[in-house]
Amino acid sequence: VLAELIEKFVSHLSESRLDCYFSTGNYKAMDADVKNESLSSVQQLGVEMTVRYGTYLNLLKEHAENGLCFVLMNCEKFLKQQQRTVVSSLCCLQERCAGYDWFASSVFLIMSGDEEKTLTFLQQFSHLLVSAFLWLPRLHMSMHLPVTTVESGIHPVYYCSAHHIEMLLKAELPLVFAAFHMSGFTPSQICLQWITQCFWNYMDWSEICHYIAICIFLGPDYQIYMCISVFRHLQQDILKHTEA
Repeated sequence: VLAELIEKFVSHLSESRLDCYFSTGNYKAMDADVKNESLSSVQQLGVEMTVRYGTYLNLLKEHAENGLCFVLMNCEKFLKQQQRTVVSSLCCLQERCAGYDWFASSVFLIMSGDEEKTLTFLQQFSHLLVSAFLWLPRLHMSMHLPVTTVESGIHPVYYCSAHHIEMLLKAELPLVFAAFHMSGFTPSQICLQWITQCFWNYMDWSEICHYIAICIFLGPDYQIYMCISVFRHLQQDILKHTEA
């Protein structure tokens, strides 16, 4: 039901010129185009974890690994069309996006391992502003960002979402904010970890689906409210650890 709902919602928005924040070229996923491509060792490890998790949730059938690899390689190729060429010594700005694409993997599981549906959804989703915040590889070295921003290697989620989370945390949960300040560890660091991983390893699958759906339906600012609500939920534990 959720898969159908977000599919229809995103499809409807991507057809509206007013809602399309990013313009993207046409891209057709072809087996031949990615036949010679390969995933990095980090991505291969991520694929194994995703398939294991999807099987545990009874969402994936056999040979789902091939489908997920196909999705990830096509996503990389599709997003590469919208990237700048940047000469930098920063590791995160070398050729391919560092790390693993947790958002694309989450969509793959929501779509029950249907690679065609997943790719169609991601291509339509990439037109929308919310894709910049939910799908982190979406803006990796992107031509949609100013050159200076790309060269800094800092993702907009860090200076937009994480920045606003810290501001809200100070106002809404001053004790939690103070606890972080005393620890010398910033809330934005843990939030960036949560957001990058789509809350995998932190929330149950149904809650991960709720997070993705809420941000798609209600807007990217709900990413901030979600993180604040998690801190509110963990407030007593955080304060207990601070005392200890």
